[in-house]
Amino acid sequence: MGAIDTAVGRIGVADNGTRGGAPILFLHGVGSDKNVWQPQLDHYRGVRPALAMDYPGYGESSLQPGATRDDYARAAFAVLDALGHERAHLCGLSLGGVVAIAMHGQAPERCASLILADTFAVHPDGQGIYDRSIAASGDLRALAEARVDVLLAQPADPSIRAEVVETMAAIEPAAYRLAAEAVWLADQGDRVAAIDVPTLVLCGALDVVTPPALSEALAASIAGAALAIIAGAGHLANLEKPAEFNAAVDSFLSRVEQKN
Repeated sequence: MGAIDTAVGRIGVADNGTRGGAPILFLHGVGSDKNVWQPQLDHYRGVRPALAMDYPGYGESSLQPGATRDDYARAAFAVLDALGHERAHLCGLSLGGVVAIAMHGQAPERCASLILADTFAVHPDGQGIYDRSIAASGDLRALAEARVDVLLAQPADPSIRAEVVETMAAIEPAAYRLAAEAVWLADQGDRVAAIDVPTLVLCGALDVVTPPALSEALAASIAGAALAIIAGAGHLANLEKPAEFNAAVDSFLSRVEQKN
């Protein structure tokens, strides 16, 4: 689909071409863009509508100076509005999970369900990660090379490793700095406690950036939330173990839709 015009400017969107019912909207992490969700877009092609978007300043989206996590949430709703979707299932990884929580805080009635992957309400080392990220943000290729083996479970697939480095290296530093603040300095405990839609919390068993303990705490803070730990995956669980990630999401959505 490329970029579309929305109420908040041009936003990059990938669409799997399937129509009918509430879509899944996939929300990427701080070092990624919409393309990280290709395994999920492909999986749902012909099954259910699925979208992935670039945050302002990422990929094919226009930069919004000073954008915050709440601005990313508003951009996501603007995408849904532009495409004629009143509600969506929200699936966010890391920063994407932070944005999904912010979206529920802004308009819970528009959230059919939440899938929160490798994320948190507040990170215990958020300030430290933010400070280190900002200090290294002048050279995102060097930062990507330094971070990739922490992001991925080892030994990592060389093709996935290369993809992660190239994607992160292409991010505009100004956009990356805004997104780093949006994710690592997030403190959304009150918003998490107010979540009242079906929720799945996912985490790679080998995630050292947002370890499973954070996901366990997140799930425990949300009434009725389900928790799934994906064996062999690191921080980018959807990319490292797509079959297992997709199966967990499928099972969750099947349960949600049976109840409706």
